[in-house]
Amino acid sequence: YWEQWAKSVGRIAERQVERINRLRAGDRSHEQAFADFLAGLRNNINPSISEQEAVEMLSQHIITKPVFEALFEGYSFVSSNPVSVGMQSMLDLLEAQAIEKDTISLKKFYESVQRRASGIDNAEGKQRIIIELYDKFFKTAFPKMVERLGIVYTPVEVVDFIIHSVDDVLKKEFKRSLADENVHILDPFTGTGTFITRLLQSGLIDRDNLPRKYLHELHANEILLLAYYIAAVNIENAYHDAAGNEEYIPFDGICLTDTFQLGESDGSDKLFSEMMLKNSERVEEQKKAPLRVIMGNPPYSVGQKSANDNAQNQEYKQLNKRIAKTYAAATTATLKNSLYDSYIKAFRWSTDRLDPEHGGIIAFVSNGVWLDNNSADGFRECLEKEFSKIYVFNLRGFIRGRSGEAAKKEGQNVFDIMTGVSIIILVKNPKKKNEKAVIHYHDIGDYLNKKEKLSTIEKFKSVNNPAMQWRIIKPNEHNDWINQRNDAFGDFIPLGDKKGKTNSFFQPYYSNGVKSNRDAWVYNFSKETIQNSMEASIDIYNKHVEKHAANLKSNIGLMADDVIDFENNMIRWTREVKWDLEKGTVHQFKVKNIVTGIYRPFTKQRYYFDKHWNNTLYQIPKLFPAPELHNRVICVTGVGGRKEFSGIISDSLPDLELIEKAQCFPLYWYEKNQKEQLELFSTGNDSEYIRRDGISDFIFKRAKKQYGKSVTKKDIFYYVYGILHSPEYRAAFANDLKKMLPRLPLLDNAKDFWAFSKAGRALADLHINYETVPPYHGVTVTGADSGFFRVEKMRFPKKDDMVRGTKKKVNDTSTIHLNSKITLSDIPEKAYHYVVNGKSAVEWIMERYQVKTDKKSGITNDPNNWAEEVGNPRYILDVLLSVINVSVQTVDIVDGLPTVDFL
Repeated sequence: YWEQWAKSVGRIAERQVERINRLRAGDRSHEQAFADFLAGLRNNINPSISEQEAVEMLSQHIITKPVFEALFEGYSFVSSNPVSVGMQSMLDLLEAQAIEKDTISLKKFYESVQRRASGIDNAEGKQRIIIELYDKFFKTAFPKMVERLGIVYTPVEVVDFIIHSVDDVLKKEFKRSLADENVHILDPFTGTGTFITRLLQSGLIDRDNLPRKYLHELHANEILLLAYYIAAVNIENAYHDAAGNEEYIPFDGICLTDTFQLGESDGSDKLFSEMMLKNSERVEEQKKAPLRVIMGNPPYSVGQKSANDNAQNQEYKQLNKRIAKTYAAATTATLKNSLYDSYIKAFRWSTDRLDPEHGGIIAFVSNGVWLDNNSADGFRECLEKEFSKIYVFNLRGFIRGRSGEAAKKEGQNVFDIMTGVSIIILVKNPKKKNEKAVIHYHDIGDYLNKKEKLSTIEKFKSVNNPAMQWRIIKPNEHNDWINQRNDAFGDFIPLGDKKGKTNSFFQPYYSNGVKSNRDAWVYNFSKETIQNSMEASIDIYNKHVEKHAANLKSNIGLMADDVIDFENNMIRWTREVKWDLEKGTVHQFKVKNIVTGIYRPFTKQRYYFDKHWNNTLYQIPKLFPAPELHNRVICVTGVGGRKEFSGIISDSLPDLELIEKAQCFPLYWYEKNQKEQLELFSTGNDSEYIRRDGISDFIFKRAKKQYGKSVTKKDIFYYVYGILHSPEYRAAFANDLKKMLPRLPLLDNAKDFWAFSKAGRALADLHINYETVPPYHGVTVTGADSGFFRVEKMRFPKKDDMVRGTKKKVNDTSTIHLNSKITLSDIPEKAYHYVVNGKSAVEWIMERYQVKTDKKSGITNDPNNWAEEVGNPRYILDVLLSVINVSVQTVDIVDGLPTVDFL
């Protein structure tokens, strides 16, 4: 019910924003007052707050004021809270009564809140309403704000576990408790105030200490106005309930501010402003507090998905410098962007903010990717150096990009998100500053649903519970904490080395697959659809170039962002396109740029191959410089992949996610044939490109020495493909293959070399020529004589479905409904044993060959268009039948590979 209201409220808020803008623009005194108000927000929260965001806050205040009056009519929150007072004073200047007429349409919503609140006289009951208000109403009404700040509500079981753990660890490490005097506690990202609220309700602070704690030693920050309001009333209500006070006492420890921004100033600038005076005083007071405990749930946001979202994250120069000098400086990873994610910033800020003299504890429930992420090796190293003791409780639930057994083992997520979650408690004891941390680790276990995980957390109650059975982790030289690498792997030969520092199988080039950042626009089963979408994008872009140029000519001096229509979804505004816009570059559509690419396993599509409209091409132009030049590339899972390692070969231009973060190793690479090169490398033709071997001379010489002069570079190429399919190899080095690109041995036994090479060649022929492989002989097809081959979406039978023409009930994968007329049955279970990129090849066909319409662009991708373009109406049926056979034959070839002990 509240979610329905939220959508209406979102629209009303937009109308109020327009009204406020008209009122402030219509009077100079209003405009000056608004400028002061905006300055106050910028000083208190963040310098980047825009006029539009300030107006949105005023609108949110109008909407929420009656909600809090309804919920807490016994308290004078609205008239006492300094931020609420500041907002209201601004609205009073703008003749707020005229604006508030808009709230008449919200009357029923406010009445529903009041009905829910009436008769509830305890903090826990009102807290449930607050959580519903936040979770069902707030996130629906203002979704972009929630996405930008990465807000998620923390289950109370997790909050209680952290609070009790912190109290136990304080006693154990510092002989102090949360109730003790001068133990200042901060929740820097308070959200709905759950951590402070549950602390007040926990019983860990007795009634004698409660007033002192509440008035002087509890601190909370929130950047979002609505969440700030909710947190403030939540905490105040919990305190009055716990203390038994009738008199309303505001919680002065909560600040409307950007926690990260607090470390950006040198202290010389002043926060104070008339509009937000009391809030400024609170922030200054908090900055002086000697923090002993920092706990909470850091924001999970990693930035906007595209420029069209217009929800970018704020940059913090000082904080970023600290990350660069610590976490980023210590990492061996090439890509370091993830080290600047919000939750990592929270660790850096909190580490630097703890009381330097007495130390303390940081306790977060956070994104758990850092535990095993390759780019987080420096982060893990710094944690080990900067803290004396570490507790990590891995709650798992990392299912993004995973399917099948791997996803099932992760279990459900306690936050209903797809990223893994962990609880981490960091102890900084100055007496042990020269010692590396002792790392305690506990895994919650496999296959658990959300309810089971929360129940387990609740039963444990604290890290001090002996039942947790902590495992002591000793990081290896790579700073792996879990899933540590095998030393034997390092003795093998790298598959590739772009820097040329070591000898490898492939040199000098290998490449990621192409990354478009606009798949819906540049990939399609229809050449005509790509032409239409790209012509529309380029036309919109060129009109923006004209507008931008006109503004510059008129000395308006607007930057690109000021002229961009972000709401137009016929174009996707990525940074590269915006850079071109700023430079005034005009683009043209080129039909020759539409080529054939392989988008996902066994799924070819048309692709608009253009450096201006693709995010990154990497080295692909050297591997596939022109459609007429043939090549084969072995694509393997890239470093840090979430899925189990696998590989696939292709003779078409590969996408980055053909296989997760695909790294592609070529049979050949091509060099532009310059005039001066024609004389040096003339081969008797005038080709535009010179073909070079991808296999290195180093490995070629080694292989000939070991296996005989008859060995060719192609033999080595297919040996690589064969050995990458070895079950023994994948099992022995599963952890290594998640963190590093493959390294392979040249096997001692020549017979094994030739067996892998022969198998690799057979697998390559199957996987490249999958469209022409005959159907598997045992599969039964019914309904094909109807002549109706159009596919909307293939599916397995439901439990009560009947195989057409039989009385047999089906509830497994032996049957696939292609469409309403055609059914495939008697599909062997073995076909599903061939898994590539986290899914069986058969299921890739089912997933990719369906009609889909992209929500943002409205572009439809219809695989039936491909069937029409290749002149075979049966194409989708035929490719499914072929891939079933490809899968069965792949399993047979892999089962026949030599058994090798790689360790």
